[in-house]
Amino acid sequence: MRLDQQYYQPPKVSLARVKRAVDGRHNMKDHTTRRSFLKAVGLGSAALGLHASTVAQQPAIAGFEKAPSDPDASKDWQPVSDRRVRVGIVGYGVCQFGAAFSFQDHPNVEIVAVSDLVEERCAGLAKACRCAKTYPSLEELVKDDRIEAVFVATDAPSHARHCIEVLKHGKHVASAVPAVYGSIEEADQLFQAVKSSGLKYMMFETSCFHEDLYAMRQLYGAGLLGKVVFAEGEYYHYMEQPIPSYKDWRVGLPPQWYPTHSNAYYVGIGGGRFTEVSCMGMPSALSHLRPENNRYKNPFGTEIALLRTSDGGSARMAVSWDTPGHEGEMGRVRGQKGAVYGSYQGLAKDLPRLKRPPLPPRVEAGGHGGSHGYLMNEFITAILEDRTPLVNIEWALNMTVAGVVAHQSALKGGELLKIPQYQ
Repeated sequence: MRLDQQYYQPPKVSLARVKRAVDGRHNMKDHTTRRSFLKAVGLGSAALGLHASTVAQQPAIAGFEKAPSDPDASKDWQPVSDRRVRVGIVGYGVCQFGAAFSFQDHPNVEIVAVSDLVEERCAGLAKACRCAKTYPSLEELVKDDRIEAVFVATDAPSHARHCIEVLKHGKHVASAVPAVYGSIEEADQLFQAVKSSGLKYMMFETSCFHEDLYAMRQLYGAGLLGKVVFAEGEYYHYMEQPIPSYKDWRVGLPPQWYPTHSNAYYVGIGGGRFTEVSCMGMPSALSHLRPENNRYKNPFGTEIALLRTSDGGSARMAVSWDTPGHEGEMGRVRGQKGAVYGSYQGLAKDLPRLKRPPLPPRVEAGGHGGSHGYLMNEFITAILEDRTPLVNIEWALNMTVAGVVAHQSALKGGELLKIPQYQ
């Protein structure tokens, strides 16, 4: 059974369209970048000339291409409850993540209110979510007693702080990746906040619902991979110019501070942990990835981590911003009983069901390998069934903190460092 899937394929563009874009380029301002040129020829979703704050403007972002619609995606879906979870959504920046996971289309969800710090974006999020109630900030939204769960799609540096604030107000919380942003101290604080609250926490790590990684998890759970000997994951996202971001948090972003798309190809298989890491960083030729040009003093555009795992095996996890070519999130695994390199190869003859579960009607699989709808449905279903969701706090931090320590190792020339454990 084939499990492989291309997660990023640039759309075809006619030569005539390219020529029109090139001809028109001479009239553009001098600061026109390669990204704006790609928009002009149709590889981006925003029209040139729109104001930067316009919610309709969105750069071409690897991984955001929606998966092809499956007419049988909802076949055999059965509701687990007739209750509707009352949800608040915060964040509608360049990625427009607040509306990207289809909360507004789930039959067991009522979106009570939305929020974004920018008034225009807040209005755009309300329209996309078909919600009338808005708040100017997360801090105001969480005071609404009608809301029982919040999806945090704000800037990455605020994820931990915002999730802790949601939990303090007695609400379940889901967050975009990463769980924390370069801080082990914040990781410890978030872990304690979740554990002491008794509430649901989930990180929306997209790789966990890629078709191949979902299949790996089913095979591992059925004992058909055995102990994992080696896993590898890659997140390749070429950024000649950084994606616009709140307070420019993406400018000079250390690659291993955004590691979960690759690290999921071990942690997301069976919940294992990384125990120590040696990471090599490669200096970048891109301006924003020179230490004098970013707040992080980060010189690296690519960081490759070699990690010891709690299985006693090893893993190679790569994150790269400055290597053009094929982009996306991908990985492979080898176990003592079998391996998945696009397809399963191993000792087993009878395989378990490897296809992802059905989605509720009207809920789209969405972007990032068709993972968005599955992540949202998992969070909502976990609340309805009163169980721990996939990518819980342990998984989220074990995926994220390994990257924080990996970057520390890269800054020390690859020194082998211990990784904190969350279990």
